Amino acid sequence: MTHTLDPRRQIHFVGIGGAGMSALAEILMARGFHVSGSDICSSRSVDALRRAGARITLQQGPGAIDALRKDAPLPPLVVISSAIKDDNPELVAIRAAGKMDVIHRSDLLADLLAGHPRSVVVAGAHGKTTTSTILSTVLMEVGLDPTVVIGGVVPWFGSNGRHGCGDVVVAEADESDGTLVKFRPRIGVITNLELDHTDHYPDIDHLLDTMATFGRNCQTLLTNGDCPLLSQRLPGTRQWSLDGTSSAHYRFSEIRCSGQTSEAVVHAGSECLGPVVFPLTGLHNLANLAAALAAALELGIPFPALQKACEAIRAPGRRFEFHSVVDGRLLVDDYAHHPTEVAATLAMARLMVGDDPSALPLTPKRVVVAFQPHRYSRTKDFLQEFALTLTAADAVLLLPIYSAGEESIAGVTHAALARAIADAGGTVHCFDSLEHLAQEFHRHTRPGDLMLAMGAGSVNRLPDLVRSAVPVAA
Repeated sequence: MTHTLDPRRQIHFVGIGGAGMSALAEILMARGFHVSGSDICSSRSVDALRRAGARITLQQGPGAIDALRKDAPLPPLVVISSAIKDDNPELVAIRAAGKMDVIHRSDLLADLLAGHPRSVVVAGAHGKTTTSTILSTVLMEVGLDPTVVIGGVVPWFGSNGRHGCGDVVVAEADESDGTLVKFRPRIGVITNLELDHTDHYPDIDHLLDTMATFGRNCQTLLTNGDCPLLSQRLPGTRQWSLDGTSSAHYRFSEIRCSGQTSEAVVHAGSECLGPVVFPLTGLHNLANLAAALAAALELGIPFPALQKACEAIRAPGRRFEFHSVVDGRLLVDDYAHHPTEVAATLAMARLMVGDDPSALPLTPKRVVVAFQPHRYSRTKDFLQEFALTLTAADAVLLLPIYSAGEESIAGVTHAALARAIADAGGTVHCFDSLEHLAQEFHRHTRPGDLMLAMGAGSVNRLPDLVRSAVPVAA
């Protein structure tokens, strides 16, 4: 990091607990910068940064920045994300005080990428975090010591951010606010593309324009040849595919998925590179693997080294993350919050039902989903798609919509979604809150259930609540 940062300045993150923010803060601290921040509540990432020496306040207002200015020899550099709105009280106080530069986290990430000759940026609608995790893991395994900035915890090093001493950086690029057009990586990856974040993109053409600009900024752009939108309108430099007969440069053939592993034979151009065994299951995870291996091969890593490295791959945090067994029920946390992601997760869960021996502590007999819709706008735009997708579960335990800061929309409620699920033939039960569901958990589940706590909001608290709740008598 060079032109954006002065090592004499305090770097202050407003909303430091956010996934992209905490990763950058961790890297800056590892590089000797003085880091501080604020947030509205504690979290695992906030606690980890505090243990590493960051000064973090759990308030966002004038007091937080006043305390910072008293001790800082130079005006601090303030970093915000798109989650920090203009009326945030701390940001209002910062701008009123003056003499402090405010930059977006994407500017900081762009500077980080510019400092590494072999940079890889992973973008796309779904699978970004898993693809970035797979790529980061194999790069660690082959000894390239990468710097990593992604949205989920990588099991190999237990964090979403890592300062490496090698010349490779792997970063996840969120397309939700369009800021990925600032990045100019050596290799860009687009996992797939479909309309989401309709609060920012009015239609698919606006999204495509943004992704095309990102693609032009990449020296090499790798895209998913199985995604019709990408294949037809943004093919990139090279493509990968799970169709062994396709014209994509990187191809998987002889695919086999069980409830525990996935296997395939990998091809590059006219050459058959050989088989790979992957300890994650589901076709969507194989597509993520194909994207990561394509990027690794473009970086010049020999395929035999990648074959061995694949053995160490584990899913990132909140991506079908096993939590615990409670009274014979398997509790799994999953981040899926778009119909396509929900469908992929349920398909993977179905592979595990009756699969013996199981990759889980028990062999599941049913799939039950505790689903928390994320954002009113997304629920409104995809209500019927969510309803149809969720009917693949044996039962849906539906929670109120997690607003993520949005204003409510008239008629868009979890009760409306419940009616749509029932109309589509699904079994659904509504709850007033996470605590309400935890109290009635035993009434609506049975031993042998694989229970997915699913969504991008606070539903990941549910497994802990279930473990501590007093069961309601059946």
